[in-house]
Amino acid sequence: MTEADKLARFEQAVLPHLDAAHNLARWLARNDHDAEDVVQEAYLRAFHFFEGFHGEDGRAWLLKIVRNTYYTWLERNRRHEAATAFDEEIHSTGGEAVSPEAVLVASADSRLLWAALNELPAVQREALVLRELEGLSYKEIAEIAGIPAGTVMSRLARAREALKAALGTRLQPGLAARAGKESQP
Repeated sequence: MTEADKLARFEQAVLPHLDAAHNLARWLARNDHDAEDVVQEAYLRAFHFFEGFHGEDGRAWLLKIVRNTYYTWLERNRRHEAATAFDEEIHSTGGEAVSPEAVLVASADSRLLWAALNELPAVQREALVLRELEGLSYKEIAEIAGIPAGTVMSRLARAREALKAALGTRLQPGLAARAGKESQP
């Protein structure tokens, strides 16, 4: 196989999954700049090892490389990762709303969800992002993370419970404040 053939096959198999790769890296790294570094390194690794790719699911294969690249990057930059702030602008969802009130409610809900998700440990965020945002099966997640499918299921269950608890904690002060206002004459 010539280098041009390898490049053409690589582009066909892997490049369509760039958005999924960036999404996973962004959630793991917690900022767009670091995610771009991780994805760039992952694509270089993917191209370097592309001869080992035998036509299986290109998306799962690439996401596994992105995941492994992130953890390698994290080891090199551990001090920086702990100090990185979550950027709401990067992770907020877009969309057209009907009214200013709807925009405000959607924005508040989105910030609340993203902030709660950001509190989860990386392995739980990873599992939720792969399952809920990327729509991967348990089997695909197990392959990417290098863990049994049962572990994926328990990790997702724990992640969902932790997310529920984080959302509950964030919602409690707002509910208590509204209840106090409603009981005043």
